[in-house]
Amino acid sequence: MAEITAGMVKELREATGLGMMECKKALIETNGDAKAAEELLRIKSGAKASKAASRVTAEGVIGSFLATDGKTGAVAEVNCETDFVAKNDDFMAFARNVAQTVAQKDPADIDALLAMPIANGSGTVEETRKALVMKLGENLTVRRIERYSTTTGKLATYLHGNKIGVMVNYTGGDEALGKDLAMHIAASKPKSVDASGVNPEDIATERRIAIEKAKESGKPEAMLEKIAEGTVQKFLKEVTLLGQVFVKAEDGKQTIEQLLKSKGASVSAFQMFIVGEGIEKKVEDYAAEVAAAAAAAVKKG
Repeated sequence: MAEITAGMVKELREATGLGMMECKKALIETNGDAKAAEELLRIKSGAKASKAASRVTAEGVIGSFLATDGKTGAVAEVNCETDFVAKNDDFMAFARNVAQTVAQKDPADIDALLAMPIANGSGTVEETRKALVMKLGENLTVRRIERYSTTTGKLATYLHGNKIGVMVNYTGGDEALGKDLAMHIAASKPKSVDASGVNPEDIATERRIAIEKAKESGKPEAMLEKIAEGTVQKFLKEVTLLGQVFVKAEDGKQTIEQLLKSKGASVSAFQMFIVGEGIEKKVEDYAAEVAAAAAAAVKKG
């Protein structure tokens, strides 16, 4: 049987919001499989889907650039080691210049970008990065980039505290609509524009969990599929841009789909970067850390 560590229990608690003993028991039942344990807890305890994938686990900023004609734009995530450096003016300027370089030079990938002359500076992106590493004393990396270019539509970008960056490609409406869409995406964090962009595995998981929860509560077999379908449709409304309720809706009910229809507009794509999203943080053994601190205190005494 796999060893169940305090760190594993802590991670599951953060993902589900449930108690320590519930999480430990689930990990034991699933032989230490965190994903299976989370699914088990969702079936038995009604825990909501994990938001762990959106947790910020690294420092850095998102840089963005939008051409004056609104036809070309880019976002870039640049990471550093500490929040102190993330707030440094030179570091933030580097991130903005990286995004501008991406928009104007259209690199095929990060390696190609690093070899290109950086916007608003001298030398390549890589040479500028190395010089900044020497100046700031921390390792800096360009983690990911995205570029949009449109001939028929318009682009809008939005940065929230330099930690969340959004770029949206839309047609119809005005600049105010584009800004509202980008801000909504930053706030509500949809996974895709519509249901066609949702991972089929995620849909299958929601369906499976709904069926198992219905069985647990004693619902008749004939109702299981109907219950599951209702759950899936609710899930899709929550994770798709078109299905979400607009964050600025005056009636609290208007969806993004309804908003776009009222403006004669549509959204073809969007990109959202959250600093550190998906980067695994080192799991710390807090019990060992406390013990070590106590031992150190005894030695000093």
